[in-house]
Amino acid sequence: MTVTAAMVKELREMTGAGMMDCKKALQETNGNMEKAIEYLREKGLAAAAKKAHRVAAEGMVTSYIHMGGKIGVLVEVNCETDFVAKTDRFKELAKDIAMQIAASRPEYIKKEDVPEDVLNKEREILRAQALNEGKPEKIVDKMVEGRIEKFYKEVCLLEQPFIKDNDKTVGQLISEAIAEIGENIQVRRFVRYELGEGIEKKKEDFAAEVMAELNK
Repeated sequence: MTVTAAMVKELREMTGAGMMDCKKALQETNGNMEKAIEYLREKGLAAAAKKAHRVAAEGMVTSYIHMGGKIGVLVEVNCETDFVAKTDRFKELAKDIAMQIAASRPEYIKKEDVPEDVLNKEREILRAQALNEGKPEKIVDKMVEGRIEKFYKEVCLLEQPFIKDNDKTVGQLISEAIAEIGENIQVRRFVRYELGEGIEKKKEDFAAEVMAELNK
């Protein structure tokens, strides 16, 4: 895959790493932006990675209540200083994360938060599905791991496509903010309430409703 100047510029803006480092990362990962970010972090070249060890004990708890009171979200987003916590940029980020949670129903923050027993159960289901589809035994395990990555994108907040820009994940959104603001930023915890949750009712497309509200 050809690595373009635009791709290098985007990766630099997201990570704060040097232009040549970004170009090499993209070449090494065949243009995959997420893997390039991981590559830079592993090499200690991404600004976001360098800030990840810093204590982020300030920040804010913000909320999002969906129009009509159907969904409510509380999320704690941390940064390093009270000064940054009071900026419009940080508040905007926290609000975007709350809306993401409302629309996309994540169950965990990051991959590492998914319990091993949940992953094992999901692998069993995916393996059975692949075999029922008639897939050869020798490729089933590889297929399962590919589908596990899709599972992460559904249930882990940082792996989900950002509702305002599906070309980036929430994790990338936060990395961009870290590079821009200059502080470590972390989502510490969240809770999501849905009206009538657990009661059988008509399924609604809350992601579409949240986006409709955004576009008003």
